[in-house]
Amino acid sequence: MISATTYQAATIVAQTIEQHFIEQSGSAKVLNYQPLAAVPSAYVIEKIIDVAFWASLRREEGHIIKISLSYLSPEQAQLPVIFQQRLPLTPATLTKLAPGVERPGIHIGVWEEDGELYIWGATRSIPSLSFVVDVPEPGLLVVKHKRLDGFGKFANVAVLKGDQVKIIDEQNTALEDCPGFLTSLLGFETLFTDVSANVLVQLAVSMRAHKRGGSLLVVPSASDAWKASIVKPLLYAVEPSFSGLADLVQNKAEELAKGTWQVALNREVDSLAGLTAVDGATIINDKYNLLAFGAKIGRAAGSKPVDEMIVTEPVIGDTEKQLHPAQNGGTRHLSVAQFVHDQRDSLGLVASQDGRFTIFSWSSRKQMVHAHLIDTLLL
Repeated sequence: MISATTYQAATIVAQTIEQHFIEQSGSAKVLNYQPLAAVPSAYVIEKIIDVAFWASLRREEGHIIKISLSYLSPEQAQLPVIFQQRLPLTPATLTKLAPGVERPGIHIGVWEEDGELYIWGATRSIPSLSFVVDVPEPGLLVVKHKRLDGFGKFANVAVLKGDQVKIIDEQNTALEDCPGFLTSLLGFETLFTDVSANVLVQLAVSMRAHKRGGSLLVVPSASDAWKASIVKPLLYAVEPSFSGLADLVQNKAEELAKGTWQVALNREVDSLAGLTAVDGATIINDKYNLLAFGAKIGRAAGSKPVDEMIVTEPVIGDTEKQLHPAQNGGTRHLSVAQFVHDQRDSLGLVASQDGRFTIFSWSSRKQMVHAHLIDTLLL
């Protein structure tokens, strides 16, 4: 049997996470989504998180542990690797398995029988709403689930780092004043939003992944007013605009029919996101055409310096703060905040080298720049 839980954060979040999966599964069944994963009990959630946490603090031949665990039976997986003998769900077992299953997309299969959790094998295919615990670094756990449409990044439910716990707030009131596609990017518009076509969330993940920091400006395709906030000359202007990603989005139905949508999307997104590693901002329009990269942001003529903005994080217990942009980050954050202050129909995405990620938008309700801290959604 699994020993008593010693990672107290697991006990604290277990019931809240269980309720999340009960609600999501219930909503999906009403809309007749199939197949769906089994809903994990608070006991299962607590034990898997507890074992994953202690495994994350171990080393295997000097290497840190990176694993993903999913709660499902072997019958719920497609083409799984099934062990002849069940393995106990312990930190020691996970430590030994980790080198062989650390590649992205591989999940260690965990199931329960007679109150005992065990490891049955590994799989790349899991059903919608599967309970997943990712271990990306020591002491850091991300609880998430596979989206209903099966495409794109998994939806995060909670992030635990040591004794710090962040539960994603799906009813975050700060989103009421955001552009519609930003709420879709954050995953809160509705459980059944077609997130596979949400290119911005894929770009955000890819920008964060290269770990060099970067800025991406999304400007309206119907106007060139944004050029007033860019320093001339534009060394890396793209003329005509590059439409690789735009064409793919426009032809999404065709790519889906061929079964090549996700692969093609990843290729185009990674190519574009890679440009954000170049010093300066990458600029695309709202149709995903690439306009420039390495651009220097300047204050528009006649505009005032941005001296205050709203800062929120979509986690339960967060309170809205009003800060000077310099208190939220460095030069990159300040310049993008100024850009959005001057070009209020634009968005700014900023990735920091340390993994922090901020989306800047204009709040018409508060009449100031709104900085959304969303790294908890991108882990």
